[in-house]
Amino acid sequence: MSESVRYGVIGTGMMGCEHIRNLALVPGARVVAIADPVPASRARAERALGSSNGVEAYADFRELLAKAPVDAVVIATPNHTHREVLEPVFQTNLHVLVEKPLCTTLEDCRWVARAAERHAGVVWVGMEYRYMRPVARLIEEVHAGAVGRVRMLAIREHRFPFLPKVGDWNRFARNTGGTLVEKCCHFFDLMTLIARQRPVRVYASGAQDLNHLEERYHGERPDILDNAFCVVDFDGGARGLLDLCMFAERSRNEMEIAATGDVGKAEAFVPENRVVLCRRDRDEPATIEFRVDRRAERAGAHHGSTLAEHLRFQDAIRQGGHAEVSVLDGALAVFVGVAAERSVRERRAVELRELDGARELGLA
Repeated sequence: MSESVRYGVIGTGMMGCEHIRNLALVPGARVVAIADPVPASRARAERALGSSNGVEAYADFRELLAKAPVDAVVIATPNHTHREVLEPVFQTNLHVLVEKPLCTTLEDCRWVARAAERHAGVVWVGMEYRYMRPVARLIEEVHAGAVGRVRMLAIREHRFPFLPKVGDWNRFARNTGGTLVEKCCHFFDLMTLIARQRPVRVYASGAQDLNHLEERYHGERPDILDNAFCVVDFDGGARGLLDLCMFAERSRNEMEIAATGDVGKAEAFVPENRVVLCRRDRDEPATIEFRVDRRAERAGAHHGSTLAEHLRFQDAIRQGGHAEVSVLDGALAVFVGVAAERSVRERRAVELRELDGARELGLA
């Protein structure tokens, strides 16, 4: 490897450009190639690169893999294309950061998990929410025993609707895996990480009540959920609740997390960027407030977390370490999301062990 870590970015839509802007803030990182089949997306990436010179641009990512002098690739293509992109990537020794969700189907997750075991490079799944400063501190406090044994986890995301994407691919569950996979894999990942327990069943109720109902694409109406409640039972006795609403644009906080145990409670608030800790045996809660690097905040829509994730990814590359967010972590979040989508459709609790491949991957 050269002194700099040379990156290729595959998929230069909204999230691909966020990765480009954040890599510009990482010491020793250099984007040397981009690939996207859409000329307007390549042009957007070139604007994000700013004064960078000598960046190679390709319409076909396979050509980037064959020709560009890269050490690592970031895959930010539409969800349903991740396996298609990873297949030739796994024929190289490149390090890989693949955006969430890992895949949209159970079979694709199984294939990627098996292939990743044989891959020489670091394979990291992009779960930016782990690296938001208040969320990271909440995780640290819970794991240090601040709340005792975790009994309840509650995550609320009240936010704006899905944004437009190139080709409107994110308007249909066949491309995204469904809202509870596409969006909520973040939260199922956080629940599992915070509790340090395995999910075993999911109860979910959701609907498409307001968003995208008047939209039509080639005569077809979008079919993605815009609100849901999901309860996840864990093997250690903890329970997680997700409260999702995607028509709540003016909420004070986009995300709130509460982890409650037999000793106390820890709460994180984003974008207020604070953590509140309270104990059952004390009168006053403790509040911790955070400042987010303004450059990192301006570089994307994830409150500075994409930069933090890239710094850790590069550490793993340089030190020969392992991914903090593994392919199995990414697959488990998808499996819980698939169970939640099935629970909504079938109006029943869904056991993870019912899902094809869950036992094979050690997820149930």
